[in-house]
Amino acid sequence: MNKFPFFLAALCSSTLLLASCSNDKTADTTATDTNTVAMDSATSGDMAGMDHSSMAGGSMAGASPLMASMNDMMAKMDAMKMKGNTDHDFAHMMMEHHKGAVAMADIELRDGKDATMRQMAEKLKADQQKELAEMGPIAERLDSAPTNYKPQDPTDPFTAQMKTSMAHMMGNMPALVADADMNFNMMMTVHHQSAMDMAEAELAHGKDTRLKELAQQMVKEQKNEIEQFKAWHARNADKMKM
Repeated sequence: MNKFPFFLAALCSSTLLLASCSNDKTADTTATDTNTVAMDSATSGDMAGMDHSSMAGGSMAGASPLMASMNDMMAKMDAMKMKGNTDHDFAHMMMEHHKGAVAMADIELRDGKDATMRQMAEKLKADQQKELAEMGPIAERLDSAPTNYKPQDPTDPFTAQMKTSMAHMMGNMPALVADADMNFNMMMTVHHQSAMDMAEAELAHGKDTRLKELAQQMVKEQKNEIEQFKAWHARNADKMKM
C-alpha cells in the first residue's frame, strides 16, 4: 500500500512559515502569509520534514486545546497508508476526520459556556459517532477492494480533489481568540467545510452505494450546521477579542 504523499502538503509549509516568523509579527499578517504558502506548497506536494506541532491559527495556537486536537487529527490522517481504492481511502480518512470532530466537541462541552454552541457540540458528536459506527464495517469490508485511482499522482482526479480539500482547510484556518465558544465555532466551520469537500470527492469518484449515501448525508447535514455556525458568529461579533 502506498502512502498518500500529496494529501497534507499544506501542513508542512505552515510549520516552516511559523518557525520563521518573528515574535512581533501580528496574527493577521501570519494568517495571510500562511495561506499563501500553504496553497503554493499544496501544488508542489513536498511533505519532507513535516511537523504537526504547529499550525496556522494565530498567536494562541500553541495554547489551544482545539488546535492540539486538530494537529492530532491531521497527523493521524497523514500517517495513514492509502490503498488506492476511492471508497476504502475515503472511508478511512473520513473516520479520522470524524474522530477529530468528536474530540473538538468534547473540548467545547468541557470549556464552552454558550448554550447554543454546547447544544451543537452535543448534536454533532452524536451524529458523527453514529456515522463512525456505520463506516467502520464498510471500511473493513473495503480492505480487499481493488485499486481504482493513483494516490501518488497529483493529477489523478480523486487525489487532486482530496488534496484541494485539505489545502482549503489549511488556507482558511482562523486566528484564535480568547473566547472558547468562538474558537469552537470558527474551527468547526472550517472542519465541516473540509468534510463536505471530502464527501464531494467521494460522490464524484466513489463506487460503494452505501458509502456514497453517507457522503450525501454528510454534505446535507454539515452544510446546515455551517449555516448555523455562521449565523451564531454574526450575532456574537463581540467575542472576537484576542
